[in-house]
Amino acid sequence: MSKLSIKDQTLNISGKIVIANITVLLKDFDHKFGKEKISKLNLKDVEEIDGAGVSFIETILDRNKLTSESLENGNPTIMKTIEIFKTIKGESAVKPVPDNIFVKTGDNFLSFIKQIVDGLYLASDTIWWSITGIVNKKGRRKGSVTEQAIAIGLDALPIVALLSFVIGFILTLQSGFQLQKFGANVYIADLLSISIVREMGPLITAIIIAGRSGSAIASEIATMKVTEEIDALKMMALNPIKYVIVPKFHAITLTMPILVAFSILISMGAGLLISVGFLDVALEVYISRSINILAVKDIIITLIKTITFSWLIVIIGAYYGMKVTGGAEGVGKATTSSVVTSIFAVILADAAFSLIYL
Repeated sequence: MSKLSIKDQTLNISGKIVIANITVLLKDFDHKFGKEKISKLNLKDVEEIDGAGVSFIETILDRNKLTSESLENGNPTIMKTIEIFKTIKGESAVKPVPDNIFVKTGDNFLSFIKQIVDGLYLASDTIWWSITGIVNKKGRRKGSVTEQAIAIGLDALPIVALLSFVIGFILTLQSGFQLQKFGANVYIADLLSISIVREMGPLITAIIIAGRSGSAIASEIATMKVTEEIDALKMMALNPIKYVIVPKFHAITLTMPILVAFSILISMGAGLLISVGFLDVALEVYISRSINILAVKDIIITLIKTITFSWLIVIIGAYYGMKVTGGAEGVGKATTSSVVTSIFAVILADAAFSLIYL
């Protein structure tokens, strides 16, 4: 038989507090003690309790705005049952105050600095293993450089040719007709030669390769990281940088100058078609002025730019690939970030070269 009594604001509960008795107990409580002030519940004489009994106790606690700390003298079995079946939540967590703009700016700045440092570590490791890999090819798959050179260089020739032709065509068309108004259409060869060799050729090719090959590098390495192939290489005592990144580094270093030279030739060829066909510039004049306006310095600057751009593309792609987290979604984010960052870095580097070698 279950009983309820109250003394000194303490509700004493005895007997079996189970589903068969709950209805009677609840009516008894409402009739006798519904208006009484209760601060404690004494469970010393409770013999048995089930989920319905725990619900009854919680109802009393809730009506009197009490917490589970108000329960006392229950034996370990009773208290454990209450702990298992209880539904009363603890105190609500305090909603954190959002950081102000200065804290967010500081966090973003520190995160940016960390990314720069990690990127420099990766770049130094890549360059080191690339230099040593020229002599020591151990730990690298045979034919990997040739395979990457075909994927990065040869397969990119069609898109580089198409866009280079369009760029040369548009530059000649837009600038040539303006020069023709002043009778200076002969200078179109000089203009094209300087702008394409020193600026547009390396820049456009780098942007194309960043979007095409840079994304492929990032997605390939990110997929290997997500599927734990990078960890598997480490378990087999293979350096992931030397095995995965270095062949791409060698391949893009070799093929990028060739692609830029090819882009320059196609752009100049498009300019020749417009100049000779529409601007009344003699073929011999166009070719001779295009060659004579260039100096050895221009060729060296173009080569330095090209190699710098290629290194930026492969290192940034590898960085985002190695830092990926999550599954397929993480691979997509890493690929997108690598392309955006690579293009931004290429343009920034080109601006720096323009200021230095103006």
